[in-house]
Amino acid sequence: MKPSNQSNAEDRAVSPVIGVILMVAITVILAAVIGTFVLGLGDQLGDTAPQATFTVDSVSDGSVNVTKTGGQSIDGSDLQLSLDGDRVGNFSGDSEPWQSGEQRAVSISSSEYSNEVTLRIIHDPSGNAIFEDTVEF
Repeated sequence: MKPSNQSNAEDRAVSPVIGVILMVAITVILAAVIGTFVLGLGDQLGDTAPQATFTVDSVSDGSVNVTKTGGQSIDGSDLQLSLDGDRVGNFSGDSEPWQSGEQRAVSISSSEYSNEVTLRIIHDPSGNAIFEDTVEF
């Protein structure tokens, strides 16, 4: 039979160990969260490109007509049209969000490009291309 003094000493030794482990875990988590925002990584979390699909209806007479066929509604001023890597204009149109089924046009100078070009729609806030196709003039 153990004396009652030894039992209390062993039971009390467990609490400080668990307390130290919890304090270290909390400190590490707080350091990670604060470090993320101090280094600016927290600002980049919201800059993801929207999901949308498009079709190019026609490329002629100095304009590109594009129809949004699905996905999230997008502010046209956030989108840039790129031909062979050159940004040639945006889809600002009106102030309404671009919904599925709607068509918008961008005026271009078609004489600068060859018969076949790579057309991309770039989401400016994220810098990601959300559509790419090869089209003929």
